[in-house]
Amino acid sequence: MRWKRARRSDNVVDARGGGLHVGGKGLGLGGIALVVIVGLLMGQDPGQILTELTSQSSPGTGQSGAPPAHDEQAEFVRAVLGDTEDTWRQLFQRAGRQYREPPLVLFSQGVSSACGFASQAVGPFYCPADQRVYLDLAFFRELAQRFGASGDFAQAYVIAHEVGHHVQTLLGVSAQVNAARQRGERMEGANGLLVRQELQADCLAGVWAHHAQQRLDWLEPGDLEEALNAANAIGDDRLQRHGRGQVVPDSFTHGTSEQRVRWFRMGFESGESGRCNTFQTSRL
Repeated sequence: MRWKRARRSDNVVDARGGGLHVGGKGLGLGGIALVVIVGLLMGQDPGQILTELTSQSSPGTGQSGAPPAHDEQAEFVRAVLGDTEDTWRQLFQRAGRQYREPPLVLFSQGVSSACGFASQAVGPFYCPADQRVYLDLAFFRELAQRFGASGDFAQAYVIAHEVGHHVQTLLGVSAQVNAARQRGERMEGANGLLVRQELQADCLAGVWAHHAQQRLDWLEPGDLEEALNAANAIGDDRLQRHGRGQVVPDSFTHGTSEQRVRWFRMGFESGESGRCNTFQTSRL
């Protein structure tokens, strides 16, 4: 993947360097553990305490800054995010809308967002409450070593998927899913709303990849297969088979490997976000 052809985003926030930051000082794993112990002794929710401690110094408020220029992994993230910005800005303009660029926060060990505290184990995520993407770069090593999905375009797919959730927020999809949740509608399961939401984000990632390739011609032989392999590796059925030894469709949240590959390919081959309406199809 010739990613250095892409424009670098200025919206990557570096919040790494020893864990959470409280009042400008790092709160490492030892500090987090102490907060957890104190919270339990006091009968309080440790996660709530961490959220309150970090609420006054969330990433991007002066406690964190841009990644260092020599950090090639961060440069890669800036390049991919920059191209998602260019792609979605253009597509939104065609539809008579304005695209708001999401900041992407790089963290290590753990981070506090408007959606609460998240540890490294959560993996990359998007928080609709603050409209930010959160990424621990260690996930890319796990993607390669644990899931067998290596390659730079596999990593780009992960970032584009989370940006796809931001697109859903701007289009009102996330609010509709949340309203359905509050009404008590079923979220999990093979045909649940969470699966439909995740598969749509896969498709939107494919739409981005289509337009990025048209504009930059940056894909090399094998790159598309890297993204498809990543989508296949993190399907619910494959993860459950390896983790539980059996597949439980009623607990699906992201879709099967076949579904994730198919919807990403749908977006990549068509380049049309209108083809990504997973909420209006009977066959996922």
